[in-house]
Amino acid sequence: MPEHESIWSDLQGVTFSQGYLDAGGVRTRYLHAGDQDLPVLVLLHGSGGHAEAYVRNLEAHAEHFSTWAIDMLGHGYTDKPGHPLEIRHYVDHLVAVFDAIGAERVNLSGESLGGWVAARAAVDHPDRIDRLVLNTAGGSQADPEVMNRIITLSMAAVENPTWETVQSRITWLMADKSKSYDDLVASRQRIYRQPGFVAAMRDIMALQDPKIRARNLLGPAEYGAITAPTLVLWTSDDPTADVGEGRRIASMIPGARFELMVGCGHWPQYEDAKTFNRLHIDFLLGR
Repeated sequence: MPEHESIWSDLQGVTFSQGYLDAGGVRTRYLHAGDQDLPVLVLLHGSGGHAEAYVRNLEAHAEHFSTWAIDMLGHGYTDKPGHPLEIRHYVDHLVAVFDAIGAERVNLSGESLGGWVAARAAVDHPDRIDRLVLNTAGGSQADPEVMNRIITLSMAAVENPTWETVQSRITWLMADKSKSYDDLVASRQRIYRQPGFVAAMRDIMALQDPKIRARNLLGPAEYGAITAPTLVLWTSDDPTADVGEGRRIASMIPGARFELMVGCGHWPQYEDAKTFNRLHIDFLLGR
């Protein structure tokens, strides 16, 4: 019998808190673990996601870092601004989060959209970033097939948030399609059923519009301007971009380290938390 996977089981025995910050006037939900005197680590989820993307990583990272996983602007239970969201909006909100938690400098790690935001933040605010991790990060290309797939799955899940539509959105992220991911589906279904979330998702999907995406993409000039030590972490089965794209991103960032996780899709931090935690923590600690 397959073992049931539960968000609560992942967090059992973990000393953590859940709450809300006022980040520049934006009510921002967070999960936090670790002594607040430790160096700060901020974790950013992907498009349409939420802080639970990191439930399997809080305990290991809390040994070394004051670890914050947030619902990004317009996502999860964080305030919805009511306009199309571009990368600068996410970065402005992120910097407000840094200020709200009293962090002059942070280690910053982002997956998918979170990686895109993290990279842009490292370009625009180099004085605030110690180390940077780009985990199956977006923002380097515009693949019409992938963009259309993200829109189709995401809008179907919020317009009619049945178990099947939300499960399809979650399963697409994963390499292992045999699992049901029930607890993740239930958590995201509740988020997507919030009043007004259809409009919120349309605002999130703005970056899948070719014209909007084009003015937000990062290229050699932007990646080349990153001064923080950087890890580009990719996977063998990422549905958004192949391994070559991950290597290309790493090649544009001075001194970047590249790591490949085999047998994972777009959520390596969840699918193979043990390997992810080891690679991630070793890099963040400079090992």
